Amino acid sequence: MTHARPIAAAQTIPVGGDVQANLDQHLRLIAAAAREGAAVVLFPELSLTGYEMDLARELAFAPDDARLDPLVEAAASNAMIVIAGAPIRCGPRLHIGAVIIRPEGSVDLYTKHRLGAFGPEAACDGIVPPAEATVFEPGGRDPLVYFNGHVGAVAVCADTGRPFHPLRAAARGARTYFASMFVIPSELARDERNMRTYAREHGMAVVMANFGGPTGGLAAAGRSGIWSDRGEPLVQLDASGAGVAVAIEEDGGWRSMAIL
Repeated sequence: MTHARPIAAAQTIPVGGDVQANLDQHLRLIAAAAREGAAVVLFPELSLTGYEMDLARELAFAPDDARLDPLVEAAASNAMIVIAGAPIRCGPRLHIGAVIIRPEGSVDLYTKHRLGAFGPEAACDGIVPPAEATVFEPGGRDPLVYFNGHVGAVAVCADTGRPFHPLRAAARGARTYFASMFVIPSELARDERNMRTYAREHGMAVVMANFGGPTGGLAAAGRSGIWSDRGEPLVQLDASGAGVAVAIEEDGGWRSMAIL
């Protein structure tokens, strides 16, 4: 292998609607991933705000939002790509976005293609969050992520439920699939199975970042992790709590670690 492939999934405990508190968590986890040499660190869906449908319009980011500056600085100082989740306003349209921040300071944007909804089984105290389509519009932005001589593609949560999405990513040359997720406990087994399957079928390492604490009135399943391009589990975090899962592929194979 000419270049190592050092990738990381960050698991946060979101503070609903408190962007500064969530930014502080991001910066701590970025620093932890950087100490292990990660070149890309992925955060969960809507990680900067939490999965708060009723606050999304109020807290929405612009693509060049000054609130992203601490992440821009962290990406530069750690020579790392940071992929963070936020509600993003592009003109009149509101999207669920994955903001891709590169070490040289450029900011790109992936917008969630397929909006989702939780069923009654996800209800907490009898309340189910509104369907995403009542707040957001589907997007079409889909930039590739280039790092250390490697190519990655991004997905946000329900995007991974369509097998065409990882198939298209692989056809475009991606060999790492960055899945920014909000997975509840009842859906974890299905989503883990999808991650393993996509890795094995398309020869892509898969990185899944999930929340390690409740958000939007729902429990989160945690278990953020990384699978090899053969579908082998390399590292997974606990079902709750914050931390970083790191895996590094070198000539001798993969090595991995969990930082809690």
